[in-house]
Amino acid sequence: MTKEKIIELLNHGLELEHAAFVQYMSHAEIVDGTTTEPVIARLKEIANDEKGHQEKFRTLIGALGGIPSIDFAPRHPATNIKQILEVNLKDEKTAVDTYRKILETLKKEKTKGYYDHLLEHEIRHILMEEQEHITELELLLGIQGKSY
Repeated sequence: MTKEKIIELLNHGLELEHAAFVQYMSHAEIVDGTTTEPVIARLKEIANDEKGHQEKFRTLIGALGGIPSIDFAPRHPATNIKQILEVNLKDEKTAVDTYRKILETLKKEKTKGYYDHLLEHEIRHILMEEQEHITELELLLGIQGKSY
């Protein structure tokens, strides 16, 4: 696998994280109701995780000599708590599937470069956090364990 292909995969992940951050922050602002404070807090906390993922992707891309993307993956509007949780759950699953593919590709196509283990470690860490987000969103939806 070429370094350019790895950078392309990482930039796709970065674009997913750009979109996730903006989407979570926007959704947190439209949640309303007397019992929504925990949901708002959780959405903002997940948004901060996504911001951290952006930083990791940018660092990896830069380490490989690439240019981090400033583009966004598609965002998905929602107008009520149930829609917000469902759309973000779907997007988290897309992220997990994408990062699994990136990780599998990195493992299969070793570049014999100096960053192979770092790339795998960071992607694995991001993947685990995205899986935690799935669990948290399912708990908020009352459907915990459905994605197992």
